[in-house]
Amino acid sequence: MSDLDPDRPWLDALKWDEQGMMPAIAQDAASGKVLMFAYMNRESLRETVNSGSAVYWSRSRQRLWRKGEESGHMQRVRAIRTDCDGDVLLLSIEQVGDIACHTGRESCFFHQLRGESWIAAEPVVKDPKDIYGK
Repeated sequence: MSDLDPDRPWLDALKWDEQGMMPAIAQDAASGKVLMFAYMNRESLRETVNSGSAVYWSRSRQRLWRKGEESGHMQRVRAIRTDCDGDVLLLSIEQVGDIACHTGRESCFFHQLRGESWIAAEPVVKDPKDIYGK
């Protein structure tokens, strides 16, 4: 049984935190690989649905963050799901340019615990200097 009320407007049916945020996981639609984690608020989720491209809330910038606005590596949204509690979002996406991470890697989840150390277990696809020009 679902905890979501189908009679409520879709944004109101979700369970937002005290700051009006919700965790959002971006997963590659083809491979199933988890590419990144970010936060969304009502405005970013509404914009994502309307545009078909992932829009998140940047907590560091305190503004909407259209994925790929600087890098060109946008995310085309294929489907949006929520968990049984309605408090986490899962975006099934097509990652443009095959790079989701600002480090130039396919996924932000590239560190792997080996023994008692975190190692970079995935290669850099493109140097961030070449992406952001910094």
